[in-house]
Amino acid sequence: MEWIDRFPGLDRLSPGIRGPLVARSRVIRVPKGTVIFGPGRPPENLLLLLEGTVRVQQTSESGREIVLYRVHAGESCVLTTACLLAHEDYTAEGIAETDVLAVAIPRSLFDELLASSETFRHFVFSAYSRRIADLFFTIEEVAFRRIDIRLAHKLLELRNGGDQVHATHQQLAAELGSAREVISRQLQDFQRRGWVELARGTIRLTDAAALGKLSEAP
Repeated sequence: MEWIDRFPGLDRLSPGIRGPLVARSRVIRVPKGTVIFGPGRPPENLLLLLEGTVRVQQTSESGREIVLYRVHAGESCVLTTACLLAHEDYTAEGIAETDVLAVAIPRSLFDELLASSETFRHFVFSAYSRRIADLFFTIEEVAFRRIDIRLAHKLLELRNGGDQVHATHQQLAAELGSAREVISRQLQDFQRRGWVELARGTIRLTDAAALGKLSEAP
């Protein structure tokens, strides 16, 4: 199976489009921790992830971070798409959260296929619209939902089936678009309630049921 068949929509490209796309694109490996793109840099390629995860985050002038979204295997980056379409530089950074295997479609080829192939355009804009909807949800969460509810939900999400979350208070703050001090105070409140136990870089969930009930609050 060629990489192109792993992305629904691209597998319907005609042979005349499919051939140049495969021939002119490159499969690349990116080590964990690599900054793939950053503010002020122009996009050179559209990346389609075959393996791994890329974290896209933004940092304010005061140094406060927020994780906007993650790109997983089988997906592309909406910010890269937006910058390619608008011919603008990046406004956030993308970091390889794991080792990444990806397909790099050069900017020139992206522009050519966008102009010549309805199937490719549909693939690009379908992925773009789905991720934009996710971003609006993130904005709504940050702006309108209580931080204790969001933190409880995030802890349950990050525990991966166990009772421990391996994350610092700063990392949780970045995930939730909040300040580290706010997250620390909220975690200490959870600890007083008997819901969690705090240690350096680790949070043990001692009452997941209570956290679950809070996370479902309106």
